[in-house]
Amino acid sequence: MALKYLKDTEVNINNIFIITGDFNIRNSSWNPNFPHHSIYRDTLIDIADSFLLELSKPTNCIPTRYSDNQYDLNLVIDLLFFRLGSLEHDNHSIYLDWHLISNYIPLTVNIVIFEEFIQSKRCTLVKNSKEEDKFIVELIEATKRLNMENIQSKEVLEHIVQTFTECTEQIWYKNSKIINITKYSKAWWDENCHRDLDDYRHSKRIEDWK
Repeated sequence: MALKYLKDTEVNINNIFIITGDFNIRNSSWNPNFPHHSIYRDTLIDIADSFLLELSKPTNCIPTRYSDNQYDLNLVIDLLFFRLGSLEHDNHSIYLDWHLISNYIPLTVNIVIFEEFIQSKRCTLVKNSKEEDKFIVELIEATKRLNMENIQSKEVLEHIVQTFTECTEQIWYKNSKIINITKYSKAWWDENCHRDLDDYRHSKRIEDWK
């Protein structure tokens, strides 16, 4: 029923990297001891393909579910799908000695998480502040001092652009202030917001809060 729902329904789930679980489908494609082909196998593969996923191959081909009954076969019904083209994640391992009292054996894979730089501070100028006015005035003066009377080559133009870039950067850091980026940081917060919040803190009137 779950497979039919996923196949017949347009499911908008983007950027899927991994799908795993007990799919409860016996098939010769992933269980060499099972000689038959299941129609549900094709449906499952089609669904995975629609999410740009492909079946992962285990590094050790052993059953993933062990029966309590000695007359029943052990099964491979737990599967893992990875995003297409994930060369570093094209297989997984099955650890028989990790199942403890469970009938199911854990499937494991190492997913590499690359180190990422997260910026915690930034420079900013408060809109309509004295610092912003000073930045604009100094930038205009620096632009006026640029010598653009004799631009006869690409090299001269590039030098002027580089000089302007360096001047802009120096004036920016001179007039801006460093703030910490937090989950409460709001790009729209300005001096007017500070003033109105202070008014409310003093008056405690609902009209000032609004």
